[in-house]
Amino acid sequence: MILPRITVRDIKAMKRRGEKIVMLTAYDYSTARILDEAGIHILLVGDSLGMVVLGYESTIPVTMDEMLPHVKAVARGAKRAHVVADMPFMSYQTGPEEALRNAARFLKEGGAQSVKLEGGQEVAEIVHRLTLAGIPVMGHLGLTPQSIHQLGGYHVRGKTKEQAAKLIADAIALEEAGAYSIVLESVPAPLARVITQRLHIPTIGIGAGPWCDGQVQVIHDILGLYPDFVPRHAKQYLRLGDLIRQAVTSYAREVAEGTFPGSEHSHSMDEETLAEVLALVGR
Repeated sequence: MILPRITVRDIKAMKRRGEKIVMLTAYDYSTARILDEAGIHILLVGDSLGMVVLGYESTIPVTMDEMLPHVKAVARGAKRAHVVADMPFMSYQTGPEEALRNAARFLKEGGAQSVKLEGGQEVAEIVHRLTLAGIPVMGHLGLTPQSIHQLGGYHVRGKTKEQAAKLIADAIALEEAGAYSIVLESVPAPLARVITQRLHIPTIGIGAGPWCDGQVQVIHDILGLYPDFVPRHAKQYLRLGDLIRQAVTSYAREVAEGTFPGSEHSHSMDEETLAEVLALVGR
């Protein structure tokens, strides 16, 4: 039986029922299909693909044209999970009109069900405009990777009284603007707990402690596929990179030795047919 796709309404209801929301990133059809079949509630096509897929040093260079093919692939692979498309840097910061055009592309062309953007009170108007147009929006507060140059690097946010107060005000502003959930990244756990308790919409933590309504991780981090950097908040459930390296090393060795492909991996042809073929080509 094919279950119905998870909607924004379902995600909000999970908070009311006290059910934890499980979210992971996905960037391609095959991974999306596996995660969907595993029962993951939300698949985020994150602009983190700039680092873990495209090899950029940050998420800042990622463009709409680079994001869209990945959103399409994930949307094709996910039958039940809610697919969220990350709005890349400068695809929404220049104003509501451009934000509307780009967000609409993710839904119309990409097949996503909602979009995610970074920022608090400064993007509340844009969030409001998108939701009025029927585009569901997930917010993102705390460590916002698109602002790393302004923030001075990948640091925990909300450790000072001023930062903490602003994060609470930003979260409330996003909820009032119509966001259906908010990602809290690299926020002190007690502060994340306060924000979670004050909001009627779900919070989804990444490095924000256990009291958020859900958790999100980058799939490459939990599978050990991104060797350049392992965030403190990530738990490696598998060292898949090591397994892949072992597998391809064995493959290369067998090809060099002439043991692959063996007869079990080859298509056969009877000798009579082969003789007829050779006769036709003038052996």
